[in-house]
Amino acid sequence: MVANGEKRDNRPEVDLLLRKSKIVREREEALSLRAQEERGRRWAEENGYRVRKVWKENLSAWDDIERPKYDAAMAAVLNGEVPALWCYALDRFSRKGAEAVVPILGKARVIFDYERLDSMNERDRRWIIDRAENAREYSVRLSYNVRQTKKRQRNEGRWLARAPFGLVADKVTRKLSPNRKLVKGKDYSPWDIVVRIFTSIAEGVSARALARQLNSEGIKTATGKGWRADAIRAIVIHPVYEGWLTVSPGGKSHKSPTLYYNDAGERVQVAADMSEMIPAEPADRARRVLTGHQILPGKRRPGRPSKLLVGRLVCAHCGHRMNADGKSYNCQLRAAGGDCPTPASAWCTAIEKYVAMRWLNRFTNASPDDPLVRILAERWQALTQPKRTAEYDDAVAAVKAAEAAIEQLANDRAAGLYSGAMGKHFPRLVREAEAKLETAQEQLNALSGESRLDFAVLTNPLWARLKWRGANLELKRELVGLAIDRIIVTRAPKQGARFDGWSRVNIKWADGSDDYSYPAQRRGALQDIWEGRPNAA
Repeated sequence: MVANGEKRDNRPEVDLLLRKSKIVREREEALSLRAQEERGRRWAEENGYRVRKVWKENLSAWDDIERPKYDAAMAAVLNGEVPALWCYALDRFSRKGAEAVVPILGKARVIFDYERLDSMNERDRRWIIDRAENAREYSVRLSYNVRQTKKRQRNEGRWLARAPFGLVADKVTRKLSPNRKLVKGKDYSPWDIVVRIFTSIAEGVSARALARQLNSEGIKTATGKGWRADAIRAIVIHPVYEGWLTVSPGGKSHKSPTLYYNDAGERVQVAADMSEMIPAEPADRARRVLTGHQILPGKRRPGRPSKLLVGRLVCAHCGHRMNADGKSYNCQLRAAGGDCPTPASAWCTAIEKYVAMRWLNRFTNASPDDPLVRILAERWQALTQPKRTAEYDDAVAAVKAAEAAIEQLANDRAAGLYSGAMGKHFPRLVREAEAKLETAQEQLNALSGESRLDFAVLTNPLWARLKWRGANLELKRELVGLAIDRIIVTRAPKQGARFDGWSRVNIKWADGSDDYSYPAQRRGALQDIWEGRPNAA
């Protein structure tokens, strides 16, 4: 008897594993999670068990995705934490065949209710393996059919998902067209907003500032929510607004749609009429401005950081960025009230001076064929030509965009996008991207009046230092960003300690290398060069 007078329940325990796919494919009649739980509890009562825990999943059991609740339920029964695990049916348990059921046979009791099978029953072993393999074969066949159907539909230029904002899909052909139907009670359509986004970004309005403008005018997204900078970016970078079909790479790159190519290696048109879509030239220009590859003359984009290193500094102790707050850069986590055990902080003037010194030294000691040096030379050349034509600006931006496209191809391949059927197209895509870069570089050389850039300016540290100090903040931020990915900062050894960049700062360069290490006897000479002292070597 227990304290409240009720009898203690000494029945053995059982866990229930419930699963239902998010999407019920074909004509599969999947029992709901509630119905599965009711059957599991009824089985427990009829067989003298009491339910300890119910594990619920609403996902596929076939795809290579994580199933933390399945893993926890299996660990509990295999480790003896619970005597038995109940599952409605073998295909609810797993569709990976024998490899999923062999580990439990004769080692842990798993009940498959629909098939009336018990993993601890010697006579059920063969039946369990056979049924598991049948479930796997069904999934393989179904998955193949779905893939083939989607491939055929994509090759026909059909949009298989919900139409993106500003577009509408034909119910029969699934071809996309601009949605020119006026928003209820407004004098504009969703497509008008798309055109405005591309036009505004191309003219130099930042995504953040544009989002504020749209929100102030009461303009909503497709979901009825306010606009954010990332939603505007997603529209500008999406090839669908030019009329091309795309696929999502998945994983961390799921927000960076990639052009879909058919078996002939050709882009597939998804627009019902390409002339109604955003033209290629203004779309490319908007993307160059958005990514910072093109800075419009005489225009500082609103919403840009007012400090040199904002977006580059990272607290070494918690991994969060460091934001500018007054005269200091401080750990963002600590500033937001979070728990960073040793938050990093540094005076803006001190750390900016140190990073600028290291940045300039990185180039003044590099060889002329260093790609980072070429980028710097182009930027110095641009700085000394303030009256460049818009045509020259476009040529410079085209080179940067072409270089970024090649880098993106490499990143997509590393992420596995070209590991399957798409792999046969990769060499051709690289050739096309390299040809585009070569053409862009030739156009730039023709406009600049020279085929080779002058690297002599970089051999004079004093000259480079003066040019750096003559650049405006936005150009300095761009130059730093070309060479440096991250700057990791540790906390000062004590409050009020003099800033020592040599011991507290680790620069991660764009070429993948870590900060360069300098002997103590060379640090003074480097400092003299930066300060412009007469005895500088």
